[in-house]
Amino acid sequence: MIYNGIMTSKRDYYEVLGVSRRASDDEIKKAYRKLAVKYHPDKNPGDKEAETKFKEINEAHDVLSDKQKRARYDQFGHAGVGGAGNPFGGAGGNPFGQGGAFNFNGQTFNFDFGGGGAFDDILGSIFGFGGSGSRRARRGADYQTSVTLTFEEAIFGTTKKVSVQGDDLKVKIPAGIDDGMSIRLRGKGGPAPSSEAEPGDLYVRVRVKSHKHLTREGAIILSEEKISMVDAALGCEIEVETVDGPITMKVPAGTQSGTPFKLSGHGVPFRGDGDRGPHIVTIVVETPKNLSRKQKELLEEFRDAKKRGLFR
Repeated sequence: MIYNGIMTSKRDYYEVLGVSRRASDDEIKKAYRKLAVKYHPDKNPGDKEAETKFKEINEAHDVLSDKQKRARYDQFGHAGVGGAGNPFGGAGGNPFGQGGAFNFNGQTFNFDFGGGGAFDDILGSIFGFGGSGSRRARRGADYQTSVTLTFEEAIFGTTKKVSVQGDDLKVKIPAGIDDGMSIRLRGKGGPAPSSEAEPGDLYVRVRVKSHKHLTREGAIILSEEKISMVDAALGCEIEVETVDGPITMKVPAGTQSGTPFKLSGHGVPFRGDGDRGPHIVTIVVETPKNLSRKQKELLEEFRDAKKRGLFR
């Protein structure tokens, strides 16, 4: 399809779920539930087409059920939600909360917002496999642990050691992972209950510490820089803190408070080829307090001159 002049091989997410662009949250949820039941792999074993459609509707639901993602999608299409190669953009979901998974370098990374196994149990009763309880009986127990990252470690990736049931494991954390995601390590959970069964999986939940000056929205890093009204009027150079170290940025004369400036390539990695999002710096012009008499006189002169049309 063509979206805002951009050619993409992905179908429109509204078309995937069969809803209009004005669909309410409830309409999107109902449409997703209906399609999830119809194309679930357990109901269509071995059907590759159904499996592909199931992944497609999960991806569509993940975006359209999130207000911020939906707004970006409505404005920019697939490119606004990582559809142009973002490994985090193809996440799936479930009808009782947002969630999903993607694969990166042999490891599966899951979005986990506290959903639990309700969806598996409901689908189990529909498809006859007895829900999550009986499914778990055919494999080892799943283990869970957590790991805490600094803001920079989440941006650039790292390797962390975790301890599960007394045996230490090294976990590779990919660049760009975000707070609340979980890394799924297949076969690293509880031992198989029998020779015919499989071992369980290990889920490593990621927590990311906040940064003193920087925040993050997807692949974008945000910060604010305060300057005086004189510097805003005359222009200046400021030093901006980024995850790559301090960078000197020019602020042109006449800059207004709230003006954003983009530092390209200093945000979060969002493609396997190393491309990164931008760092957006918002200028905040400070109004001086506790002025001296001389400063007040100078400002009064400036105001009078402006009234007479000497300044525009």
